[in-house]
Amino acid sequence: MDGGPRSTEELPGRRVDEPLAEPSLDAAAIRPGPQRGQVDLSIVVPVYNERENVAELHRLLASTLPALGRTYEVIVVDDGSTDGTDRALAELAAHDRRLKVIELRRNFGQTAAMAAGFDYARGDVVIPMDGDLQNDPADIPRLLAKLEEGYDLVSGWRRERSEGVLRTFPSRVANWLIGRATGLRLHDYGCTLKAYRSDLVKEIKLYGEMHRFLPALAHLMGARVAEIPVAHHPRRFGRSKYGLTRTFKVMLDLVTVRFLSSHGTKPIYVFGGSGILLCLAGVATAAFSLYEKLARGIYVHRNPLILLAVFLFLLGFSFVLMGLLAELIIRTYHESQAKPIYWVRHVHNVDAEERTLP
Repeated sequence: MDGGPRSTEELPGRRVDEPLAEPSLDAAAIRPGPQRGQVDLSIVVPVYNERENVAELHRLLASTLPALGRTYEVIVVDDGSTDGTDRALAELAAHDRRLKVIELRRNFGQTAAMAAGFDYARGDVVIPMDGDLQNDPADIPRLLAKLEEGYDLVSGWRRERSEGVLRTFPSRVANWLIGRATGLRLHDYGCTLKAYRSDLVKEIKLYGEMHRFLPALAHLMGARVAEIPVAHHPRRFGRSKYGLTRTFKVMLDLVTVRFLSSHGTKPIYVFGGSGILLCLAGVATAAFSLYEKLARGIYVHRNPLILLAVFLFLLGFSFVLMGLLAELIIRTYHESQAKPIYWVRHVHNVDAEERTLP
């Protein structure tokens, strides 16, 4: 770990470095609903085949969290483990009422497991972390201290990573690309250890493999994001669930995030704009074919450019139609399901009954 608080504050578009137990419950029987009995902290830990690690992680959390002087809960989401992780968690939960265990029916992936933990979380602050002992619970107080400076999200930065270059180099490339595409330049998007204000994390709907883009999605909502260095320990038990193929998934997901951030509510701009350019290119190519006929005597049926002109025009027209269809889908998405197009940070002198528009 670092020898004292050092942080990196993140502002939109630029980087500023500062040197500075209840009984087990059947998942099918209970669904997350209106939460009662709010707590200060919810620690969310998605796990998959981490039987050797969960007991030690529980011990570390149990020795760190009470010293904070805040109420807390630990939510461990078992993402369809097959190595006995579920039994190990059930034994721990039987002796610790603060430990909540959510068992998924099969392996749905880290994003789904994290989303389940967020849905069940009751804390004012939600802190996800990995279950492989590579994240250090001792960093939680520092995340909270930074959050209390007025940020909505504090992201961990594994400055001294324990993996080799085959893992760290693709990660650096991905972090750079995500920062360039979203305007939020973090050193380490892939670090699970983060601190969120609950009102923020409840607004973000996760799907696919979008958990790694949570800071970028929060940034697009107007959240204030900071980053601080955190410890990163070598894996002691089990094996990593990630490989180099994750880099390609990041690239594809980044295209989605970029599109949603720029054209998520106005797809006609990207489809229609591209279509108009293609139609104009088709018209220009046809005009050049006509010029060759008049100036050089090359007849249309002997000029392949006329085929290119027709192709470009039809392709552009199809793009415009795709944009119109996308606009219809977006209108249905927002109007029939009341999806928000803005997020409010604070209100003043507004009564509760005034917050819901007719």
